[in-house]
Amino acid sequence: MSLHCHHCGMEWNVSRVPGRQESCERCGADWRVCLNCAHHDAGVAHQCRERRAEPVMEKDRSNFCEWFEPNRDSRKAASGGSPGSAPSKLDELKRLLGG
Repeated sequence: MSLHCHHCGMEWNVSRVPGRQESCERCGADWRVCLNCAHHDAGVAHQCRERRAEPVMEKDRSNFCEWFEPNRDSRKAASGGSPGSAPSKLDELKRLLGG
């Protein structure tokens, strides 16, 4: 499996971990964000399973978290959560309403 953009689903086709300044060529979303991290989990405190990480307020913005690990689960890409989760359903509703 490979890393996909949390916003549009485009695949990261580079063999290294994305840098903090890099953004998706298709939609412009930042790559190195909580929503693209393997530790992101909407169901836990601060939405992060890594206990040592500092809380990040904007999950879709590039940050300096040293615990970033690319999420290689394509089912989670472009949804902000696992398939059928409340965050992914809310995101889908926002997209349908144009927000």
